[in-house]
Amino acid sequence: MLFARTFRVMTDRFHERLADRDLEPLRPAHGFVFRYLAEQPSATAVDLAVHLGVSKQAATKTAAELVEWGYVRRTPHPADRRAHVLELTGKGRSYLRFADALWAELEEEFASAVGAERMAVLREALEAYLDGAEGGLRPVW
Repeated sequence: MLFARTFRVMTDRFHERLADRDLEPLRPAHGFVFRYLAEQPSATAVDLAVHLGVSKQAATKTAAELVEWGYVRRTPHPADRRAHVLELTGKGRSYLRFADALWAELEEEFASAVGAERMAVLREALEAYLDGAEGGLRPVW
C-alpha cells in the first residue's frame, strides 16, 4: 500500500502544479492516453479502450477532448474506413516533454526526502522487479 499511497501523493502534487499553469483541465486519464499514443503512434479508439480498460465510447470521448485541445490528431485509418488513427500533435509531444520534466522534479523531491543513496537502491529494486513485466503504464480504475 505504500507504493500506491506514494504514487497517489505524487500524482496529486503533479496535478496541483498543472493547475498553476494555464492549461486545459487535464486529468490523470489524459496522461495515460499521452503515454500510450507516444508508444503506439497508429492506435485507434478501440486500441486505446483496450489499453485503458474502458469502453470504446469512453476512450473516444477522452480522445475527442484531446483532439479539441490540439494535443491529438485524428486521421482516417488507411485500411479500415470505420476507424481513425490517433496520434500526438506537436503540442501533444511538447506537453509530454513538459510532463516528464515535472515528474522529474517530483522524483528529485522524493530523492531529497529519502536520500540519494536510498533512492538509487529503491530505483534499482523497482527496475529489477519490473524487468520483463508486460505492459506499459496503465490505469488501475
